[in-house]
Amino acid sequence: MLHILELFTEEEPVWSTTELIAALETSRSTGYRYIKTLHDAGLLGAVRNGYYSLGPRIIEMDLQIRVTDPLLIASTGVLEKLVDEIGHSALLCTSYRDAVLCIAESRATQSPENRFSRGQRRPLFQGAVSKVILAYFPHHRLKAIYPKNSQAIEEAGLGASWSEFRKTLGKIKRDGYLLTRGEFNPGVYGMAAPILTPQGTAIGSVGVAWDETQRDMEVDVAIAAVREAAATITSRLADADDGL
Repeated sequence: MLHILELFTEEEPVWSTTELIAALETSRSTGYRYIKTLHDAGLLGAVRNGYYSLGPRIIEMDLQIRVTDPLLIASTGVLEKLVDEIGHSALLCTSYRDAVLCIAESRATQSPENRFSRGQRRPLFQGAVSKVILAYFPHHRLKAIYPKNSQAIEEAGLGASWSEFRKTLGKIKRDGYLLTRGEFNPGVYGMAAPILTPQGTAIGSVGVAWDETQRDMEVDVAIAAVREAAATITSRLADADDGL
């Protein structure tokens, strides 16, 4: 039933009852029951007779997340301070399934085009904000990920074998940050540092992006600022856990 919600996208925001049932590949009676249940819960909204979009309850849930999510709370003021310090847009991301999701952003005046924004996903193997989280995944999870994604991993420059993959991720961990260039948009730099749990895995990352034509600062300054921002959020999360 919840798969219905995943059908709604920016490209296809409205679905008819007939289309939903066909996509589910279920009986009409089961499809109608699912749709009614989601509509009654406010997760689907009726656009017109027989047509639906995502419902108002999702807006309420988004507000609840914004005011209660520990990661968002711990990041209060951090992204804005980072933008003030280095003059480039800042992002807060977290892992979600086999991808990375942007959950907060603070934009500089001249932000790169096609910017990554709250609610958008990016592949786990592309971009600094993604790769720096991947590097801190537990060994058993990486072992499970590699066989299914070896081609994508190689294409992302993370290694043509399991040993190369581990070596590349190990270097990212030793550095404590990652700098990339042009992985999504030509000439756009990305830099990210991990937000860590007490167990040493990454719950998220802080990233910044800027166009190469705006490179009017020392990269070392940006690295230090991004790492400090990620460390601040990590520390706040740990303090919050200690207070429970």
